[in-house]
Amino acid sequence: MGIFPDDPKPYVIEDCMGAVKLYSNGTVLRSNDTKFKSSYVQDQSVQYKDYLYDRINKLHLRIYKPISENPNPKFPVMFFIHGGGFCVGSFSWSTSHNPCIRLASTLKALVVSIDYRLAPEKRLPAAMEDAFSAMKWLQRKAMGLSGEDNECGGDAAWFKISEVDFDRVFVVGDSSGGNIAQDLAVRIPSGSNGLDPLRVRGYVLLAPFFGGIERTKSENGPSETVLNLDLLDMFWRLCLPHGETSRDHPCANPFGPWSPSLEAQKLDPILVVAGEYELLKDRAQDYAKRLKEMGKKIEYVEFEGEEHGFFTNDPYSEPANKFVEILKKFISENST
Repeated sequence: MGIFPDDPKPYVIEDCMGAVKLYSNGTVLRSNDTKFKSSYVQDQSVQYKDYLYDRINKLHLRIYKPISENPNPKFPVMFFIHGGGFCVGSFSWSTSHNPCIRLASTLKALVVSIDYRLAPEKRLPAAMEDAFSAMKWLQRKAMGLSGEDNECGGDAAWFKISEVDFDRVFVVGDSSGGNIAQDLAVRIPSGSNGLDPLRVRGYVLLAPFFGGIERTKSENGPSETVLNLDLLDMFWRLCLPHGETSRDHPCANPFGPWSPSLEAQKLDPILVVAGEYELLKDRAQDYAKRLKEMGKKIEYVEFEGEEHGFFTNDPYSEPANKFVEILKKFISENST
């Protein structure tokens, strides 16, 4: 049943860059022909394979594994969550695939890139629940359990304990994926054993998509090449739970009036990254500042002259090279 079941002529009430259209009767149309896709990077040093991790919701993820001559490489695990305002995006898009290839190849890491349910068909907190479900799937692999969630079979070679260091898991979230990563950081308190033998060592938030009723200076600044304030507001209208309209909702604003306090929360180390010209820059910076004042181990890095998605859009650029070096240092400092 639609929003207006008696409406004889459905009309578009939200048009998200042509990629997602919401009609007055509740119908949602998605286009597979988006302008976000570029060509796949080819790298023979990395192999990858897709898995079904949630049979009920038909959700997949992609595993990237470096080809190594070392019989005991001990790859750390990078758990990658794509962006897209909770409304668009996929692990199969080049903006997810290419950075994951780069991370696997350069960092010599096993990269796990996940899909999650998208809004407005499935509104928040569905995406957060899916990310945690994918983490539980990875836990089962670390425990040596295959089960029915393995779509392709023969996965033992991809998750050898002798090759993969499940004690060193790092979560990397881009934009809305950064918001999801923040949710995981709260769901999985530092020192908890609920995911044993997995051990999350740190979180990397790439311009996390946070919101709030009160506008920030960067939000009121010039639009970016792709992002503008109207688009960000549209994302929130499409993804917040039904009946919720406030950008101070706990899913949007970690410091909103209805959000649980993070003061007593035990958090693993967090790295927050933003570009100088991002609309989301001030929220990312404020998030890091507030947590630092609470005594949390958190670092904020700003990239001069860059806009939103500078790493995912071009993971082989000079700023991307610099980011990878910062990430390598973050992994090294938080691996023990």
